[in-house]
Amino acid sequence: MLNNKLIVALDVSSKDDMFSLLKRVNQPNAFVKVGMELFFQEGPDIIKQLKERNYRIFLDLKCHDIPTTVYRTMKGLAKLGVDMVNVHAAGGAAMMRAAVKGLSEGSRDGKKTICLAVTQLTSTNDDMLHHEILIDKPMNEVIQAYSQLAYESGIDGVVCSPWEASLVKEATSETFVTVTPGIRLMSDKQDDQERVATPSKARELGSDYIVVGRSITQAEDPEKAYLEVQQQWGR
Repeated sequence: MLNNKLIVALDVSSKDDMFSLLKRVNQPNAFVKVGMELFFQEGPDIIKQLKERNYRIFLDLKCHDIPTTVYRTMKGLAKLGVDMVNVHAAGGAAMMRAAVKGLSEGSRDGKKTICLAVTQLTSTNDDMLHHEILIDKPMNEVIQAYSQLAYESGIDGVVCSPWEASLVKEATSETFVTVTPGIRLMSDKQDDQERVATPSKARELGSDYIVVGRSITQAEDPEKAYLEVQQQWGR
């Protein structure tokens, strides 16, 4: 669908910080992720500014609400012309179908926006799953079930950790997209992520896209770190 399958997470709070970071990464036309932190501070105009500079964009807002609200939200977001958006699979089949319908009806010039469903956050571990979220199934089983539900609801792919990528495809299709955060270089700290992998391990595990934040954005030399991740990723 898209050529460059390395997505840089722009986890900053302001437009100035974002452009400063992009200058240091020094990768024109890169694929970037704009999350809640940046989008809620700067608004839709930040998307326009990135598009004017030919960046491809994963708008990571993780929508999760009643179907009508998600439908209207996605119909509006489609007009921004981003490349990827996402919802929470936990919102259920009706909500995911509404998201797909909203994107389709709101799109301009026939542009296809990839719609993803978040399975479980990479900060979630089995203890949290069982004792806080009160899901008594094993993590892998939950992610497979959510992925199958998303697939049957017309969603294009899921956000999961690299360790579940092959399980997702087993439950859905080889063409069902897996976008995997939680990517770290071997020398990096794990921080608040639980289910992490190196770029090369993610490729081995079957990830279609990787989302990389701190390993690039907090590196002493972000451009060098980007190229190192790109080399290890090899896609």
